[in-house]
Amino acid sequence: MDTVAADGLLAWSWLLIALPLAGAAVLLLGGRRTDRWGHLLGTGTVVTAFVLGLLCTLQLADAGGRPVSVELWTFIETGSLDVPVGLLFDPLSAVFVLLITGVGALIHIYSIGYMAHDPRRRRFFAYLNLFVAAMLLLVLGDNFVVLYVGWEGVGLASYLLIAFWHERPAAATAAKKAFIMNRVGDVGLALAIFLMFAQLGTVTYDGVFGSVGALAGGTVTAIGLLLLLGACGKSGQFPLQAWLPDAMEGPTPVSALIHAATMVTAGVYLIARSAPIYDETPTARAVVLAVGAITLLIGAIVGCAQDDIKKVLAYSTVSQIGYMFLAVGLGPAGYVAGLAHLLTHGFFKAGLFLGAGSVMHAMNDAVDMRRFGGLASRMRITFVTFGLGYLALIGFPFLSGFYTKDAIIEAAFDRGDGWGYVLGGVAILAAGLTAFYMTRLMLMTFFGRPRWDEGVHPHESPSVMTAPMVLLALGSVLAGYLLVVAFPLEEWLVPVFGRPEAAEHVVAPLVVSALVTVVMLLGVASAWMFVGRREVPVTAPARVSPVVLAARRALYADTVNESLFMRPGQWLTRALVFLDNRGVDGAVNGLAAALGGSSSRLGRTQTGFVRSYALGMLGGAVVVAGALLAVTAG
Repeated sequence: MDTVAADGLLAWSWLLIALPLAGAAVLLLGGRRTDRWGHLLGTGTVVTAFVLGLLCTLQLADAGGRPVSVELWTFIETGSLDVPVGLLFDPLSAVFVLLITGVGALIHIYSIGYMAHDPRRRRFFAYLNLFVAAMLLLVLGDNFVVLYVGWEGVGLASYLLIAFWHERPAAATAAKKAFIMNRVGDVGLALAIFLMFAQLGTVTYDGVFGSVGALAGGTVTAIGLLLLLGACGKSGQFPLQAWLPDAMEGPTPVSALIHAATMVTAGVYLIARSAPIYDETPTARAVVLAVGAITLLIGAIVGCAQDDIKKVLAYSTVSQIGYMFLAVGLGPAGYVAGLAHLLTHGFFKAGLFLGAGSVMHAMNDAVDMRRFGGLASRMRITFVTFGLGYLALIGFPFLSGFYTKDAIIEAAFDRGDGWGYVLGGVAILAAGLTAFYMTRLMLMTFFGRPRWDEGVHPHESPSVMTAPMVLLALGSVLAGYLLVVAFPLEEWLVPVFGRPEAAEHVVAPLVVSALVTVVMLLGVASAWMFVGRREVPVTAPARVSPVVLAARRALYADTVNESLFMRPGQWLTRALVFLDNRGVDGAVNGLAAALGGSSSRLGRTQTGFVRSYALGMLGGAVVVAGALLAVTAG
């Protein structure tokens, strides 16, 4: 990677991280004195970071997109290990900076209204700032160690945000679950970095990517698989996807931030940034493909049977990130398609989550769609903005998802082998399921007769909440066209991935689009037949098919995790505690008791009488004399 030293505004790109980090520090250390204006400070730092990121991106564009490095200081310098702290501002990091700060700023603005009555609102904005700062460090770092620091910072901030209402047992449990499952993935990332240093003597992007071709195939594959494990943890991909839907226990703006534009995209960024590694290992790339295909299908199936509006969107995120993994697993043919879908997903999924929060705000924080209905006439702005996000997500023609999702499916078919048809078929099937569960959500929430609980009076959210929803809805409509047609993302990313070879389409793009559209319309029609034309029961039916029951229980993911990992871990812990108590502690306590008993018995011989001591001395002298005589005689 040929980089140049930063100059001009790019030399100040470190402020992108420093601004939200300083905001978090002021809000956390300032205490209650910052309660009145803390939310404004937190929002202002992220808005300023977005403006700075936009100006830096424009300067990068003027320079032809050539990667720029910003050297800050040396983090570790010992022996042969030299880890600098530096930033890399290139076309790939630039698009993530704009996504994180842009969507993050809108979520901050929305949170001003959503958290208006929460007594700990200032602390909430501090955690949001911390999250944004850590995510920016992750995507801007110029080596894997700096990336890892940001990676762990994101994990910490997500724990604090998911557990923000920690007085609720479900929120505390969800935060612990997310933290622990992410640690599993983090071990993989850490081991990959260790292996890079052991084999290449460096952890910088330039050093690793420039030398990876000289490594043995097995070593490169091991690094690729370990990086994938880390990516699966952060992005909620199979088999580490179970934490992500439970994270809905946090405030809704957290769900939008984690599930739309930031945390779950970190895994996709890691795979895309490590493209030179995966280009050297077809095996690891094939596993990325498999993980993406399995996950997108799991998320789509489970989403069809959920009644919690936020969990439907959460499983939708699982599925959509699966599409992105499928794309980047296709190699050079899919990198741009996956990243384009990541960007459009940031708009429409953030809009959908904020729309869900608006519905909850109007329904006394209820999340059960069976107790909604008829909200379209009561919440017109929410209905329209949510509806545009819905259409973009299902891939309605000429909205954002239509352009980017179809590009992924085309790239899958373009493999030209049997697996290409399998992957393309799975992606099309998931598109139909997406249309089904999202149409079901729309019908149960906004249409039909009202099924509200007594005392609920739905109303539109304040403008501080609806304005960000409107802007995100515009992105849901326009982002796909802008990124694919008007200003092709492929051209912008040429300095990072090079110019891909012209694709030889196995299936004509027009045929793929037509097929996906037909399957999408079938999904919409199926939802109308099963939900729109029937009365929605307020209580979920107990007698359902095994398939629906499995989908309700997330395909038994938690059951499998508990059976294979949690309970054996508990048994092992209990066995070790028993061994410690009865073995280690028993031996120590037994030795202490033996010494104590012996000293007590010996103490009884100390009577204090001179005649006893004289007799003892005489006996000792006799023994010594006898021993000496025996030695002399021998």
